Amino acid sequence: MEILRVENLTKMYGNGLNQVAALDHVSFSVEKGEFIAIMGPSGSGKSTLLHLLGAVDRPTEGKVYMDGQDVFQQDDEKLAVFRRRQVGLIYQFYNLVSVLDVRENMTLPLLMDQREINEERLSELLHILNMEGREKHLPSELSGGQQQRVAIGRALMTAPAVLLADEPTGNLDSKNSQEIVALLKKSNREYGQTLIMITHDENIAWQADRIITLADGKIQQDEVIRR
Repeated sequence: MEILRVENLTKMYGNGLNQVAALDHVSFSVEKGEFIAIMGPSGSGKSTLLHLLGAVDRPTEGKVYMDGQDVFQQDDEKLAVFRRRQVGLIYQFYNLVSVLDVRENMTLPLLMDQREINEERLSELLHILNMEGREKHLPSELSGGQQQRVAIGRALMTAPAVLLADEPTGNLDSKNSQEIVALLKKSNREYGQTLIMITHDENIAWQADRIITLADGKIQQDEVIRR
């Protein structure tokens, strides 16, 4: 079942002769539960694509459909609700709130949305993320790998339609990188969580169901991984 569809997605920056296409008429669809790796050199449009999929930015042209809904037909207020409820975003540098503890960081999107906290889901995620007993720790009291686990937990707490990860292992050593990828794959398998991940690591990319390679803002290759 299709969960996401992108049609002629384009993002331009600058004006006139200085205009640059960060993303140039990109189209593809994603099935529910798919794990897609996005690859490409720096400046190829990977992060721009992820920001548009997550409605962090608006496209110059084109459409994004999530669960059949035309995302950018909504006003800014509804887009903010969409981001909190339908999209889970994981960044390279964690983006945790320094004065909030693990529990507060993980439940922040729900609190901002004035939604009830699902304590069962929170406990389950803390267990899966191996963060039990650290609920009251501040980010400064955690390792980089633990902070990224909290960021993943925060993204999963809302049970989003799509999880978007922008180089989630880029700031970690190899051991922590492997553990984070294993956690994301676990959420993909056990929760049926649709996962789209930007990575420069071919070893990580080859663990996905598909690899979409971008170059100069366009899709260069869309490859299904056969196992």
